[in-house]
Amino acid sequence: MKAIVVINLKTYKQGRDVIRLAKAIERVDRGVIIGVQASDIYEVHRASKLKVFAQHVDYQELGRNTGYIMPEAVKRDGAKGVFLNHSEHQLSFRIIKKTVKRCREVGLKVLIFAKSLKDAKKLKKLKPDYLAIEPPELVAGNKSVSTEKPELIEKIAKKLKRPFLVGAGVKTNDDIKIAMKLGARGIAVSSAITKAKNPGFALKKLLGKK
Repeated sequence: MKAIVVINLKTYKQGRDVIRLAKAIERVDRGVIIGVQASDIYEVHRASKLKVFAQHVDYQELGRNTGYIMPEAVKRDGAKGVFLNHSEHQLSFRIIKKTVKRCREVGLKVLIFAKSLKDAKKLKKLKPDYLAIEPPELVAGNKSVSTEKPELIEKIAKKLKRPFLVGAGVKTNDDIKIAMKLGARGIAVSSAITKAKNPGFALKKLLGKK
């Protein structure tokens, strides 16, 4: 079974550099899901065939809501889905629930991040399309969840009883193999690709492609 791969571009690059990064990813694997800033969705969607997800949206309705990111807006710009509750942009369960409802109304897929199995069990009740579990202490670090906490992945597979992704520190093809062997459906990654000098080559290595 092929792993689901999510790459969060975060805010490392801006403007044309984001487009170049997206195209480098596309040349390696068009099936990758990428999370981009709201301001880059339209351009990345036009420039590539990748599945573009907004890194965040808000639940507010259209109208007098200055400064919020509307689900309708990212959908119109070409987003296929959204990220919610990343460790760098955490939300309360109440807000997540309201935002998921709004995303469903406009036809956006939802990927929710959880920091623990406990959180994942609660969030799965919202029936997200993807549920990614990332131990916050390993996010943006040099240690992978697959090597540092393999028992966590195995425990999630047994207790969660639904498909899930894992992330935090994932950098090698072995990390993916371990995660998949222990029960994950795929992985979420960021800096290993977005900060690489040659993102395309880094992604090939990560996916085990020649």
